[in-house]
Amino acid sequence: MTRVQTPQANSHDKGATQGWVSFVGSGPGDPGLLTVRAVELLQSAEVIVTEAPDHLDLVRSVLGLAEGADGQWDGPEIVDGGFGEDGQPLTHAARAKVVVRHGKKQRVVRLMTGDPFLYASGPEEAQACVKAGVGFEVVPGVSSVSAVPAYAGIPLTTKRHKEMAVVTCGEKIDWSVYGDDRTLVLLSGVGTIAQTAEALIEAGRSPQTPVAMTRVGTTTEQQTLISTLEHIAADVRSARIAPPAITVIGDVVDLRETLSWFETKPLFGWRALVPRTKEQAGSLSRRLRDYGAVPEEVPTISVEPPRNPLQMDKAVRGLVEGRYEWIAFTSVNAVKAVREKFEDYGLDARAFSGLKIAAVGDKTAQAIADWGLRADLVPSGEQSAAGLLEDWPPYDDVLDPINRVFLPRADIATENLVAGLIDLGWECDDVTAYRTVRATPPPAPVRDAIKTGKFDAVVFTSSSTVRNLVGIAGKPHPSTIIAVIGPATAKTAEEHGLRVDVLSPTPDVEVLVDALADFGSARRLAMLENGEPVTRPSERTASGRRKARAK
Repeated sequence: MTRVQTPQANSHDKGATQGWVSFVGSGPGDPGLLTVRAVELLQSAEVIVTEAPDHLDLVRSVLGLAEGADGQWDGPEIVDGGFGEDGQPLTHAARAKVVVRHGKKQRVVRLMTGDPFLYASGPEEAQACVKAGVGFEVVPGVSSVSAVPAYAGIPLTTKRHKEMAVVTCGEKIDWSVYGDDRTLVLLSGVGTIAQTAEALIEAGRSPQTPVAMTRVGTTTEQQTLISTLEHIAADVRSARIAPPAITVIGDVVDLRETLSWFETKPLFGWRALVPRTKEQAGSLSRRLRDYGAVPEEVPTISVEPPRNPLQMDKAVRGLVEGRYEWIAFTSVNAVKAVREKFEDYGLDARAFSGLKIAAVGDKTAQAIADWGLRADLVPSGEQSAAGLLEDWPPYDDVLDPINRVFLPRADIATENLVAGLIDLGWECDDVTAYRTVRATPPPAPVRDAIKTGKFDAVVFTSSSTVRNLVGIAGKPHPSTIIAVIGPATAKTAEEHGLRVDVLSPTPDVEVLVDALADFGSARRLAMLENGEPVTRPSERTASGRRKARAK
């Protein structure tokens, strides 16, 4: 009998040469469907054997892998399980040999689409591991059988529809046994749908039986075609539906009319340009994905240290020595710059004892709180320099022992806050804590997409992102929806000849994305009310061009 090695035993034996294979289901496409266990194993893997072309991007996203200066990717070794070194597709047997070879000495994650043990090659590869004496485990994944119909708004069972059958269409099927009213889920059935529909009608199914075919399900490219057995073959040809797709046949398809939730998201499938620094783009991109958009981050600015650090050094020493009554943070980057300077000096938050702290808004206040500090002043109204001045107390020579404010800011910050504080009787040390430098231009395909309207929306979070994007990539096409974070950014956009479509009611990136989503919802509703197909801004541009050429 083959002894199955446990990963716990392997981890305690420093000299062990045997490895371990984890067969991990990646789900049907949406990376959010990965299980917690799957993420843990990906983070600890030495080798990851992929299966689908999009697995590489999924792994890089989950692990936060970054390309190094040498062009290589940090992290575990990633082996393409789809193709061999000769560029030819691997057979199941050849792929199993790859898994076993690495699994003998390393911790391997065999990443598989859907669930490893459901309509997949997991069982055969696991048997190869047993034969070679390699220990393994199975981490189930969300199967496309259930996930894709769910993302299409189609439940496979209800109180009225309690039976279903899953059929793989890659072999000869006796369709006469499926002539009843069971819900059918067809796998690999796109190419043979005409014969399948004809056979089911012959078996006794009504020609009006509803059919749904969903391609690349659970991704923002998802597309669902609704038809009937009588017309599905012609509709598939007309819509040019290509694999991979899941087909559902039965009355449950009618429930999509009220239960469709994914493809009806306000920004579903919108290609949204996020011109921010890489450090700042995370929360904005996550919010866009929540609304169904496909964010594409294009850095337009890079945050760099000041050219002359002596002024910052002097100000931080003055802070420690009690030179200031207040410190005013006008951005998260300012908090980061001061914190890094503190770390350079071996200081911590205790140096702020007795100092009053102001923050321009909630995000900056949260960055201060993450440092273990609490902001004494946050604008009660508009979260901006003007809002901060509205609430800032005037200098009182009786109540305030010191009349000086430390203001660490960007090199391109306006002088309005300084002037306002001086009017209130305060003296300001306006110190350049960091510089914003224009980034290098994005690749040519991205520049072309910006200029020709292939992006559906651009989300501007500051005036500098407007100036720098136009400077390094050109002006967005008139069809592209322009969303901006506040009046100052809107003014800059208009000065550059851009039409502002969405203005955030408050200067917060999440509120800005919410406002864009509201715009998308209203746009979608107007199309439906007018009896028009729901299209993205970039699609309407393409349609308009075709009409122009036809004339």
